[in-house]
Amino acid sequence: METASSKPISLLPVLSVNFIGMLGYSIIMPFLVFLVNRFGGNEFIYGVLGSIYPAFQFFGAPVLGRWSDKFGRRKILLVSQVGTLLAWFIFLTALYLPVNALFEVDSSTLGVFGITVPLVFLFIARALDGLTGGNVSVANAYLSDISNDENRKANFGKMAMSSSLGFIIGPALAGLLGSTEYGETIPVLAAILISSIAVCLIWFQLPESKTDLVEPRTRFSIKRIFSFEHKECYKMKKCEDTNTPGVFKIPHVFFMLIIYFLTFLGFSFFYASFPMHALKQLSWNSLQLGIFFSFLSGLMIVVQGPLLSYLSKRISDAQLVLFGSIMLVINFCLMATGSEVLIYTAAFLFALGNGLMWPSYLSILSKVGGEKQQGSVQGVANSSGSLASIVGLILGGYMYGVIGPSTFYLTAIILLVVFLLSFRMLKLSDA
Repeated sequence: METASSKPISLLPVLSVNFIGMLGYSIIMPFLVFLVNRFGGNEFIYGVLGSIYPAFQFFGAPVLGRWSDKFGRRKILLVSQVGTLLAWFIFLTALYLPVNALFEVDSSTLGVFGITVPLVFLFIARALDGLTGGNVSVANAYLSDISNDENRKANFGKMAMSSSLGFIIGPALAGLLGSTEYGETIPVLAAILISSIAVCLIWFQLPESKTDLVEPRTRFSIKRIFSFEHKECYKMKKCEDTNTPGVFKIPHVFFMLIIYFLTFLGFSFFYASFPMHALKQLSWNSLQLGIFFSFLSGLMIVVQGPLLSYLSKRISDAQLVLFGSIMLVINFCLMATGSEVLIYTAAFLFALGNGLMWPSYLSILSKVGGEKQQGSVQGVANSSGSLASIVGLILGGYMYGVIGPSTFYLTAIILLVVFLLSFRMLKLSDA
């Protein structure tokens, strides 16, 4: 795509921002479960802490998505990344607070845990990051702005690949840095540095992608601050309904959001239960957990890079979604075992399934969303994923405390439903 000045917009800045954002996020994955355990939490608290980010993102992402349609992608990405940076400073503070219990719980249902001062600060940090965490939906809208029908799937594959690259380096970096005498401090400082670099990249290198911004009215209105009103149609022949209810009026969007929700629900069960599985069943440390996640993401780089590029020219988006989802079903069945060999085999299937399915799904979603409402559609989709994450992370942590590794079978069932529903996407892929 070219701007009004006939200069093509490079993918590198937005891919770099996405990579850095994912690197900063993934760097805490190997040691967060150990922190929760040390600060007095259990499986249930770990799941609840994981759900705080998507819970606040559920409310923040649609607003940020609509604001990006109105005020521009670049400005909203900057706001989002600054929020992430501030959240990391709060997270760092939690590491140096005394572990004093505010109250303790001994429940036959929820287990035994204590709510301590450092845990409260971790909750605050994740809440702030979630509230300003619309960077994923806005970045996807940005990418859609600068893509066309010929390169859309390839571009979303590159975006997914940049995320996977962040997941490779982040956990490995955390495992290596966290094994020093300074513990988790160095990885968190690295996350602060990474987030600062992302802010600078957006400020200095990322051009605005949306050139058809609508001029806001000068009259003050509380509704307009929260983007409850429609856009003004000063520059459009036909005004699009960009409110959340208007998004559901777009053909096939509701169905696509169901797929989005179920996929995130299944993945959230996995992300809540696997670190506990590694800690309690496999007896891994943070370095071993970091190596696993890095290995997993490294495989996804291969899948989302050369393999997806090769297959996308020969196989439709919907067919890739179908194949990927059934690979994920098999993967989560293998995850339930206590064998490291089978778990690493499952990681291969996870990378193959997720690497082929998700970019292809996002490509179909961007086509369904159209040009004028892309930010709103991506924002609502992100919120549907956030809602699924809230439910999945809490239930995933709780269920692992109750039924242990069998939680992965529940994840497999959810992805099997996605596989069956995805047959309908065969009609949408080439629309």
